[in-house]
Amino acid sequence: MKTSENILVNRVANSGLITINLEDSFPQVSFKTFDVKDFLFKELILKEKDFRAALKEHDWPAYKEHILLLYCSTDAIIPVWAYMLVSSYATPYASSIYMGNKSAYIEHHYSKVISEMDFSQYEGKRIVVKGCSDKPVPPSAYMAITKGLHPHAQSIMYGEPCSTVPIFKRPRKIVK
Repeated sequence: MKTSENILVNRVANSGLITINLEDSFPQVSFKTFDVKDFLFKELILKEKDFRAALKEHDWPAYKEHILLLYCSTDAIIPVWAYMLVSSYATPYASSIYMGNKSAYIEHHYSKVISEMDFSQYEGKRIVVKGCSDKPVPPSAYMAITKGLHPHAQSIMYGEPCSTVPIFKRPRKIVK
């Protein structure tokens, strides 16, 4: 907006809004999957001897510095020890091992990141939780950050500082 002296003033920058971009917390490591079905007889039956032999021959270094997503995409009954055995082989290589698919891992990741945040730093502040991310930030992350901010923030908004949707505003305390 222009003032009487024709100087441009960035009112958004001067507003005191604090922007939280959940996309900044997206995992930086790439993912690799391990579907147990590929190691089963007819993709349904776990034969221990064959399973162990296949795992022993598997290319485990391919998971180096990746998040390994471990799951079984068929309705096979997999004993718990089989997942433990896969984990034992993958642990020296994978940066992390997670039981589930990518979207479940990302929800777990954001839950952990948000639970470790110090929300007291936002005491009495006006917060904008940035929307429209390029990475798949799950809706549950927006819900969790709102829950964490609610006891501290003066207001919570969603979107971009220039165009926000109000989520919460703390009532003003009346001083008598």
